[in-house]
Parts: sequence; C-alpha cells; structure tokens
Amino acid sequence: MTDTNDMTLDELRIALVERLPEEAAFEGWSEKALDAAAATIGVPADRARLAFAGGAGQMVDAWFASIDRRMAEALPAEKLAGMRVRDRITQLVLARLALLAPHREALRRALAVLAMPHHVAMGTAVGWRAAETMWRLAGDNSTGFAHYTKRMTLLGVYGATLLVFIDDDGEDYAETRAFLDRRIDDVMKFEKFKARMKPDPDRHFSIARFLGRLRYPTH
Repeated sequence: MTDTNDMTLDELRIALVERLPEEAAFEGWSEKALDAAAATIGVPADRARLAFAGGAGQMVDAWFASIDRRMAEALPAEKLAGMRVRDRITQLVLARLALLAPHREALRRALAVLAMPHHVAMGTAVGWRAAETMWRLAGDNSTGFAHYTKRMTLLGVYGATLLVFIDDDGEDYAETRAFLDRRIDDVMKFEKFKARMKPDPDRHFSIARFLGRLRYPTH
C-alpha cells in the first residue's frame, strides 16, 4: 500500500475521491466532508485541502472523472465491440448509473454544485467529457459536425436520465431504465437532430437549463 505521505497531489486526489461521496452525502461537497475523507486514509486535513484547493467544484469534477475512469475499466472498447452502437451506448450509460447508485445523495449535491452560476462552465465540461468518453468507448470515429452533434445528443440523453435517476426509488431503477430506453433512440437520430437545431433552439438540451432546473426545480 502506498504511503499517503509519498503520494503526489494527483494520487492523493484519486485516493480522497474514493471516500468523498460517502462524506458528501451528509456534509455536502465541503471542507468538512474533505476533512472526514482525509481522516479515513490518514492524511492531514491541510494536505487534503491543498489537493482540492479549488473547493467543491474541483471535488465534484474529480469524482465525475473517477466515474469516467471506472466506466472505461468496466466496459473497455473490446468488450463492447460485438454490440450494436445503440446497445453500446445504453450499456455505457447504465454502467455509469451503477457506479453512481450507491451515492445518489452525493450525486444530488454534486449536481447542485454544478448548478451554481460560477460552475456552469465546469458543469458543461464535465458533461461533455462524459459524452466524449462514452462515444470513444463505443468506437465512434466521426469528425466535424457529426462529432459534435453526437456528443450534444448523448449529453442531452444522459443529463435527462440523471434527472429521473436521482428521484427513482423503484426496484432496480426500472423507471430510469425505461426512460433511458425511450430516449436512447435520440442518440441514433443525428440527421433529424441537425435539422431541428436552427428552427427552434428551445427544443434542444441546454446544459444551462439543465443545471438551472437542478438549482431551481419546478413544482
């Protein structure tokens, strides 16, 4: 086992982010949660805070980056190679949800952090990274406009699915799975998506609207 005193800051962030969701479920993505996570691995609080000097946003970003990595480990490209593209994307989204499932309250609080006005750009980057990682694992080699529209469409499907997932108390998240199954067709309909882009931008997924709904939910 690596001595925590010998860890680089990057290694320390990875170690801390394994413990942070459990603490963030109760304390939010806060210094108090960070201090508690640090204590579980025997790291001084001041060193942990140095690793996440950027505060809550940096902690959330690191957590979602760890979900990207673990998803890629669970479903490497070669494991997906024999599936249809639709099934590859579906399995990748479901893999992410399985990783997030034990920490739904931490997820809710993480999305609230990204909903803050000063974190909207970060929220966009985090979502885009997730979509990029999934399409890359699915074997997508598109370029130009198709490259971007595929990722925008998947970001919309994934973001909308998360909104269902965080409130889904059903067995095996059946409502979320059914919702995803209905929406995943959108990922395959790129030409229709492109045709709709100019006439009515309000009909498209917007990361700003998505994060705004998390911060100011409709009643």
